[in-house]
Amino acid sequence: MATVLPPPSKRQRTDAAERARHQQDIEEIPSDAGSLRLQFFDETTGLPIGQGPVLVPVCDATPKNLELLLNTLQGNDPSEYIPYRFTLPVPDKKGSEPTTTAFPTNIWKTLITPGLISTEEVQNISAAPQAVFRVQAVSRCASTIPGHGEAILATQFSPKSSSRMVSGSGDHTARIWDCDTGTGVHTLKGHTSWVLAVSWSPDDTRIATGSMDNTVRMWDPRTGKQLGNPMKGHTKWVTSLAWEPYHSQKPGEPRLASASKDATVRVWSTNQQTIELVLSGHKGSVSCVKWGGTGFIYTGSHDKTVKVWNAKDGTLAHSLNAHAHWVNHLTLSTDFVNRTAFHDHTGKIPESEDAKIAKAKERFLKAATIRGEVVERLVSASDDFTMYLWEPSNGIKPVARMLGHQKQVNHVTFSPDGLLIASSGFDNHTKIWNARDGKFINTLRGHVAPVYQCAFSPDSRLLVTGSKDTTLKVWDMRTYKLSVDLPGHKDEVYAVDWSPDGQKVGSGGKDKAVRIWRH
Repeated sequence: MATVLPPPSKRQRTDAAERARHQQDIEEIPSDAGSLRLQFFDETTGLPIGQGPVLVPVCDATPKNLELLLNTLQGNDPSEYIPYRFTLPVPDKKGSEPTTTAFPTNIWKTLITPGLISTEEVQNISAAPQAVFRVQAVSRCASTIPGHGEAILATQFSPKSSSRMVSGSGDHTARIWDCDTGTGVHTLKGHTSWVLAVSWSPDDTRIATGSMDNTVRMWDPRTGKQLGNPMKGHTKWVTSLAWEPYHSQKPGEPRLASASKDATVRVWSTNQQTIELVLSGHKGSVSCVKWGGTGFIYTGSHDKTVKVWNAKDGTLAHSLNAHAHWVNHLTLSTDFVNRTAFHDHTGKIPESEDAKIAKAKERFLKAATIRGEVVERLVSASDDFTMYLWEPSNGIKPVARMLGHQKQVNHVTFSPDGLLIASSGFDNHTKIWNARDGKFINTLRGHVAPVYQCAFSPDSRLLVTGSKDTTLKVWDMRTYKLSVDLPGHKDEVYAVDWSPDGQKVGSGGKDKAVRIWRH
């Protein structure tokens, strides 16, 4: 016979009644709370939206209503409403710089009653358009895939879908994983030393790997076979790889740039596997190379400089000198579209070559156009604890110096929508910055050891960080709070990547197993 629960005691009954009564008392906003005068600003350009401030009753000032209002102000069709993220400056208690905070759901309770903002003044609210699709935060480890014999040093998802990922390891191989079934597909054998860099070509047809054995190798991701011979030329190990963006390559002839500790960057024609250009000029190891969509190659080096080269003929366009120590990492505001080319969140791939190039070009221009001009921004992270924001097309002076890290800055990345910058450092913190002017927004505290890498979700609403403390953490970019904590690795997490379709996060590290995380 099933156990019958005893009837609730008197205390339990009174507690339940008390709880129910509490739930009835909703936070009432008084009807005479007045109105707010709001002036919207476009976060991408910094220009005001509309003809002047609008009056909004305090009881109706919720992010959802503001979104409706802003779409109406801009005359958008109701079927094509754009979601927005709203932020407003709130004066600090200590009277220093105002901090940028997300627009609260109940502005009366959080900001007006404590006296932080007044209904008398015009509130300047910046509005940032959000991606029309949503990525859900990854919350569980879907698969732990053993296979590598040494630590995993680099991971990257295929631009096409989240079902394939490549990882490079200290066991001299790179491996392609099927992330849906959690199994290995191919082992790319050939290198004679650690594989330090892996890079998937934007059209999803090739993988390049760079190794400690001074060579770069090309692989076919479908068969796992090596294409052609190892590309020899560097005299020391290869540190970083960058493919030419799809819209600017000669059709059918993609080029690849490889950076090396021998202080040079080599540009390879991947079909003939010959060296097209050698970019020499750095005096120290080149730590990072990025290939921009406007015809420039950007390199950061241990000689403290960032150099900008013309991709056409390999001549030096600018040398950006501001750092006082090694430059560890670079990121471009167009990194995400350069990496994914014509693959977008819908998963539809154009039929013809020309349509593919046209779509890649259109996506690039959409991501890079600010106020009608194509602007590619660059952020450099360094061992001097600082970062600089540059616009190399507009001169060699930095737009902003980004201070705040207490130790070396290891990794820096732009959000796919180009509005935020995230930087991870050895001070256990990840910091979020405004990508327009380089102003500090917030610090993500939670890791208890250096943070090695971070990656944004494709809709820019979430950020994942991987750390020496063996955990991954997912952060919400609206509140800048921890969204999910992902323990599971048994040792330091060196590499993390979020798939371009948003489904999965892949990570690898010292415990030799690739972990795939999903919602």
